[in-house]
Amino acid sequence: MQKELPGSHFVVVNKPDGGGVTGMVEIANAKSGGHTLGTVTVELAMFPHQGKCKNTYADFAAICAPIAAPAALIVPGGAPYKNLDEFVTYAKANPGKIQMGNSGTGAIWNIAAMSFEDEFGVKFKHVPYPNGTADIAAALAGKHIDATLSDPFVFKSQVEAGNLKILAVMADSRSEIYPDVPTFKELGHNMTIRAWAALVAPKNISKDKLEILLVAEKKVCNSKEMKDYFIKQGIDQTAIIGDDCDKMMKDDHIMYEKFLKQLK
Repeated sequence: MQKELPGSHFVVVNKPDGGGVTGMVEIANAKSGGHTLGTVTVELAMFPHQGKCKNTYADFAAICAPIAAPAALIVPGGAPYKNLDEFVTYAKANPGKIQMGNSGTGAIWNIAAMSFEDEFGVKFKHVPYPNGTADIAAALAGKHIDATLSDPFVFKSQVEAGNLKILAVMADSRSEIYPDVPTFKELGHNMTIRAWAALVAPKNISKDKLEILLVAEKKVCNSKEMKDYFIKQGIDQTAIIGDDCDKMMKDDHIMYEKFLKQLK
């Protein structure tokens, strides 16, 4: 954005404390001049319902979400099910037997699995791996668990090696990195769960200043440099801008409230 805003200079300050809560609070409370921006993550839609922070999507003006990694149904390469329908059929015939790896109770991929159970009327045995997706990938490849609903890009090397396979992704459109993998939506299930990161400004920023930032960010997101950078990282770039980004944050806030209430 610095290139698109002549005379500007961006200084990145990391505020990781509290899972990002410190940074989110600072952005929400910043002056409205448009000179303090920040990145919020999908946890913003979850933390208020877990008592971890008071701020919500309503405290921010969204600029763009350049990342929105979808939940993908990932299973061992030698698993007996070849597609989503076969997996669901197996799950229904074996209630509570499929061991579904996640990153912890109440975390995004656990919610993705709960959403799956709700949609298809199945029941999993949830297995947490608090240290993250690397442990889940190892457990899957070693057949210690049967499946996971997680960010597919983290598993890219294992998928390419044939150790794992992806049956479907919870995204609005197919992945550029996994173009042969269908979406849940095209298979008849309107499910979109994604781990997003969004660039935001304080809510009370003026419309004129917000529009300047939106115009600049649209140019950035459509640039070849930006797209090439994400592809090299093994990530599908998104460009969910302005009102669309606001809607995504609000919709997720409502969805996570529903599922997190079930865990209380």
